[in-house]
Amino acid sequence: MKIAILTQPLFNNYGGLLQAFALQKYLKDNGHDVLTVDFYRDEPSLRDRAREVVYNLICKYVLRRPVANVFAMSKSKQREIAKHTARFCAENIKTTQTIRSLSEFDYIKNYGFDAYVVGSDQVWRPIYSPGLPAFFLDFVKGYDVRRIAYAASFGVDNCNEYTQQDLSNYSRCLSQFDAIGVRESSAVDICRESFSADAIHVVDPTLLLDTSDYAALVENDQIAVSDGNMMVYVLDKNPIKQDMIKKVASIKGLSPFTVMQDAVTGIFPPVTAWLRGFMDAKFVVTDSFHGVAFSIIFNKPFIAIANKGRGLARFTSILELFQLKDRLVFEIEDVTEELVNREIDFVAVNNIRSAEIKKTKSFFDSALNAKK
Repeated sequence: MKIAILTQPLFNNYGGLLQAFALQKYLKDNGHDVLTVDFYRDEPSLRDRAREVVYNLICKYVLRRPVANVFAMSKSKQREIAKHTARFCAENIKTTQTIRSLSEFDYIKNYGFDAYVVGSDQVWRPIYSPGLPAFFLDFVKGYDVRRIAYAASFGVDNCNEYTQQDLSNYSRCLSQFDAIGVRESSAVDICRESFSADAIHVVDPTLLLDTSDYAALVENDQIAVSDGNMMVYVLDKNPIKQDMIKKVASIKGLSPFTVMQDAVTGIFPPVTAWLRGFMDAKFVVTDSFHGVAFSIIFNKPFIAIANKGRGLARFTSILELFQLKDRLVFEIEDVTEELVNREIDFVAVNNIRSAEIKKTKSFFDSALNAKK
């Protein structure tokens, strides 16, 4: 079957890139012809530009995250910053032509896709998705195609970012879907209560691949050994989180390292360097959803620092599913020697993952092959 995947723009987010890679590879490995829609609005509205500046100011001066440029960067600077992540996309994710506006989605129909899969990542969070109608497949209404959501995420456990008109419009869109799989357990309730749609809880696509699939990417790039043995992937740095990192390192006697955007040049290291970080780590400290996911994939002990600003539902859902909610910490007092040294039963974790992979296969077999 010829399938199109619609997800967030393929840019510099490691988790976003790897979930896009994973879902495409998973579907290809199951015998389908798959392309990911290269949707990137490079000419944002004045409102979007203003929102970006405000967001960058908050990141830099409130959240103390490294932000190379508060204001919009030149195209050449954008290309320089993204040179490694862009190469990863070019080599590992097969895409359509670039779509730069909602009106251009009509071009996608010419590919003759039999099915459209929306997901993963926060495709249904309005603040992150200026092209929201596309992620509800509004552009294929009236067409005889399969409509599927896989691990689509609202990011949060409410619909406060939607207007009543949005809820009405997108409820009609979701009523046309053949199957809806959402990434957070809370999203099952959101679909039912706010959109009158039935959904099931499924795992992020990154969890569908074998560890060897990621190790092969690292080996192919010949990535050098990491600079330490405690992987730190913290997106929103603050003094409390820094103290947590130091405390874990002291308890475990480990050397922290990170793979993040360079604070001076703004360049993002290769995706495979980020993966290598998890491979080399003896312990992981993260406030990222995909930081948690890859700790699980590589069977690395970890703590997850609650990141309310990015959506706490994403963390609680994956941790509850894998019976690891005790790894979630909120304050420095939560980071105890007993917790840090507590072993994770990765046999049980891996059994849960195997069961979820089987569930996903049944989900796609039903969604793609059942009679309409």
